[in-house]
Amino acid sequence: MKLILAFLCTLLTVPAFAQTALPPAPWADRQIPDPAQERKAKALMETIRCLTCQSQSIADSGASMAGDMRSQIRERIMAGEQPEAIRSWLIARYGDWVSYEPTAAPILWPLWAAPILLLGLGLLLLRGRIKRRARS
Repeated sequence: MKLILAFLCTLLTVPAFAQTALPPAPWADRQIPDPAQERKAKALMETIRCLTCQSQSIADSGASMAGDMRSQIRERIMAGEQPEAIRSWLIARYGDWVSYEPTAAPILWPLWAAPILLLGLGLLLLRGRIKRRARS
C-alpha cells in the first residue's frame, strides 16, 4: 500500500519538474541587421493584433505567441517577402481579426454604410424640424 501511495505521489510531482515553455523564437526580440528591413518589419508588426493580449499589437506585446509572430515576420522579411504578402498570409492563417487595418469585404459594406445612412437620416429629421419651426 505504501509503495502504491509513493508511486502516486511521484506521479503527481512530475509535472512540477516539466518544462513549462518552449525557448523563445530566434528573431522575437532581435532586430534585423539591415535597418530598412527592420523598419518594414516593425511597421507591419504595429498593424498586427496580438492573439493572446487582444488589445496590443505584436510589436508591444510580451506574450510568447506575439514573439513567435514577430520572429516569423522578421524571417519572412529577411527572405525577401513583401509586408503585404506577409499580412495576407497572417490573415489567411488567423482570420481578418488579426489585422488592425479594416478590409473592404462585401459582407462588411453594411457596417461601412451605416454611419453615412444614419447621418443622412439625422439631417433629414433636422431639416423637417427646422421647416416646422419656420411655419409656426
